Amino acid sequence: MTGQTTPPSAEPGSAPLAALAGKRVLLVFNPRSGQGESTLPDFITRLGEGGALVTARELTQGTPLAEAITDLTDFDVLVAAGGDGTVSALAYAARYRDVPVLAYPAGTANLIAQNLDLPRDPAALAAVVAGGNAVRVDLGEVEVQGEKSGFAMLAGAGADAAMIRDSEELKEKYGAMAYVLSAMRQINPKKTTFRLVIDGTERSFEGIGVMVANFGMANYRLPITSDISPSDGKFTVVLMKAGNILRLLPNLLDSVRVKLNLGDPVFSGNLETLEAKQVSVEADDPFPLQYDGELHVETTPFTARILPGAVRFLTPARRKDLDT
Repeated sequence: MTGQTTPPSAEPGSAPLAALAGKRVLLVFNPRSGQGESTLPDFITRLGEGGALVTARELTQGTPLAEAITDLTDFDVLVAAGGDGTVSALAYAARYRDVPVLAYPAGTANLIAQNLDLPRDPAALAAVVAGGNAVRVDLGEVEVQGEKSGFAMLAGAGADAAMIRDSEELKEKYGAMAYVLSAMRQINPKKTTFRLVIDGTERSFEGIGVMVANFGMANYRLPITSDISPSDGKFTVVLMKAGNILRLLPNLLDSVRVKLNLGDPVFSGNLETLEAKQVSVEADDPFPLQYDGELHVETTPFTARILPGAVRFLTPARRKDLDT
């Protein structure tokens, strides 16, 4: 899947794709993401039917991802096809270059695409590109031992990272349900004292993890907690004080209640939320670290900082619809 497609004539009834005529689309894809047959060939065909010029590039192991988009400004759209880790890494590489990005859902969970309310059907995704509606949102930058990486959704240390770790062996068989099954395994996660510096102010607490969230919706568009916005120039820092992940379920129900305007939160004490532009996290016991669903060998301590308005994501949604 390399080179350029020659756009065929648009078929009758494909008027919504007419806006694609002459658009230069760079599609960068991770062949190792997700399961089953890829929908990318159908997507590329749909773009071609609208008159787009598509250049497709496959990511290969050992090649720095940023090398795939060194000529990004020669294109009108970047399609980042893969799991959340691939999408966020490409978005980070494309930060502040003002080329709209489509978070093509080709992974297992595709939380970034879910947060952007993107369809999964390739024809509908081509229509999103044709529509051209892009929302400017923040990205996160995480630094560990002097190395910097980007994330769009969230970074976390503790029980959520352990859940990601334990889900790896389940993904092939259970797909997105692997994360639910893995969460159920976290009955007695390790608890420790976390020490944070939040915009210069020190804070400590005892708990099972810390999440630094930019987007706020988990699988099936359930809100992690209320009042998370990906475009307010701030993170929502979630302090997980509960004894295990399952004890956070009442807080999830609270978030749904608030989202549906059914009243104020009822449950408290299991977690606390704070806002920050930069947060540093240390723990008495080293914890695994994940960002956007990818488990990394690095552990705490880490620092996360917000990159305001760093990327424009294509979406059928309005900006306010992306808030929890």
